[in-house]
Amino acid sequence: MNRSVYLDHSATTPVDRRVLAAMTPYFSQDFGNPNSLHAWGRKAREAVDEARNKVAGLINADPAEIIFTGGGSEADNLAIKGVVFALKEKGRHIITSATEHHAVLYTCEWLGKEGFEVSVLPVDGEGFVKIDELERAIRPDTVLVTIHFANNEIGTVQPIEEIGALCRARGVLFHTDAVQAAGHIPIDTKTLPIDLMTMAAHKMYGPKGVGALYVRKGVKIEPLIHGGGQERGLRSGTENTAGMVGFGEAAALAMERLKKGEVDNERRLRDRLIDGVLERIDDVLLTGHRTKRLPFHASFCFRYIEGESLLLRLDALGIGASSGSACTSGSLEPSHVLLAIGLPHEIAHGSLRLSLGKDTSDEDIDYTLENLPKVVESLRAMSPYGKKEVVRHV
Repeated sequence: MNRSVYLDHSATTPVDRRVLAAMTPYFSQDFGNPNSLHAWGRKAREAVDEARNKVAGLINADPAEIIFTGGGSEADNLAIKGVVFALKEKGRHIITSATEHHAVLYTCEWLGKEGFEVSVLPVDGEGFVKIDELERAIRPDTVLVTIHFANNEIGTVQPIEEIGALCRARGVLFHTDAVQAAGHIPIDTKTLPIDLMTMAAHKMYGPKGVGALYVRKGVKIEPLIHGGGQERGLRSGTENTAGMVGFGEAAALAMERLKKGEVDNERRLRDRLIDGVLERIDDVLLTGHRTKRLPFHASFCFRYIEGESLLLRLDALGIGASSGSACTSGSLEPSHVLLAIGLPHEIAHGSLRLSLGKDTSDEDIDYTLENLPKVVESLRAMSPYGKKEVVRHV
């Protein structure tokens, strides 16, 4: 009998039952608009304020530095467009990296069509931005550097402190997309030189459809949405009270897990999984850095097979995984991240991402390690590539 093993927490996480319990009253019983002055409105406003305090607490920020959004992609857009529109008289140059999430890359691409200039930094074979290349790329008219905290596809954690320190020394604002990292890695905005940071609730056992942007006190940005002036005029629209409450509870629970060191168990299981895959299967490549990676994240490329076939076989066995970013999983094109770290198309097509969660068990890892080698062997036996000459995809 197949076991059910969900290993796609980088795509989304299940809503924690305590988060759901905290949210439920705000769908019906405590339904007031937070902007209303009556008792129903005041109760909703108190809930939103408390949620903001909890999200701020997760990253040691001031509550006034937290702007709620409709998700991580919106927060990225608000950060990048908000900064460059506010500073367009100072300069029109933006720096990013080749392995960013599309919410960042496509935003920068769009800005390039609007008269801004974008420099895209290459990365090394493990996905790291090189500090010396960033330093050379900064110009007098550079207004923003946007580089993710940790990569969603290969798990590599960037040297955020060094990047931020360089930006601050050069007088350039620094934004980081921390959607994969927040709630899983300790982040202290009082000590890290970060000006803006993106987070999303559904990556830390909260609800979908709610995110947050940390904006350091004193940083000016232009709003993208105009209307009722909510979120200090930076994100108009009636507040998603239930979603914000859920985000707040998820952030509080994440902070509790970090304090208790529960992430150490995820890291232990991750290492068991990585070691097991590399020991049991030939012609497999671990992508990203071996240790400087997200504690719950493992990613590989298998030669001579297609990632989509691998996913379907694993799904039939009750194992949920991904071949890369869930946001682009329907694409037949190889991952831009894997191409950026120097992998050829034929190897990049054989990618697999296994991302663990707080409830992943040793038995789940055992089941995966028992079945994954069999699936790979079976697919290679049918593969037109075999273990002979690899034909490049056209």
